[in-house]
Amino acid sequence: MLIETEATPNPATLKFLPGRTVMDAGTRDFATPEEAEASPLAEALFNLGDVTGVFFGRDFISVTAAPGVEWTGLKPDVLAILLDHFSASMPLFRPGTAAGFSVPPEEALADNPEDADIVAQIKELIETRVRPAVANDGGDIVYRGFDKGKVYLQMQGACSGCPSSTATLKNGIEQLLKYYVPEVTEVRAV
Repeated sequence: MLIETEATPNPATLKFLPGRTVMDAGTRDFATPEEAEASPLAEALFNLGDVTGVFFGRDFISVTAAPGVEWTGLKPDVLAILLDHFSASMPLFRPGTAAGFSVPPEEALADNPEDADIVAQIKELIETRVRPAVANDGGDIVYRGFDKGKVYLQMQGACSGCPSSTATLKNGIEQLLKYYVPEVTEVRAV
């Protein structure tokens, strides 16, 4: 099995492509070791000690190294864990039980029903134009709300904490949304 790697705009994050589907639907972001307990793979990556973030995309895994950690030393360990996991066809997530299960609340604004058409346009643009481009960089972007011209988005994976994410939001996403949806005045990260 060959696992390809790609650099991302975030120098702390590498994108690993196992050549197969990772997530059948959606994405999953693990920002702490506690969150990673839901996935044997994410937990194993955090257990390396030098990992501060794991993100599962449709066909990739993004791994973020701790500040000061060089990828030359960490990359072979990450590759070994990924190879073991995918070669053994292990499950991505642990089976859940109702005991102690909770879903963290999503940080989202309640959209004004009067803005339903605007929100639908924004969501469609994010889904068709923005998310595919952001996934190429090893991350994801999630709509969190629209209020008085301001669009609130959450960056995940390689995009979370990326030095160029502010430029991406302001120069890329904000300009795109303003062009197609004149009611948009600003885009903010949450």
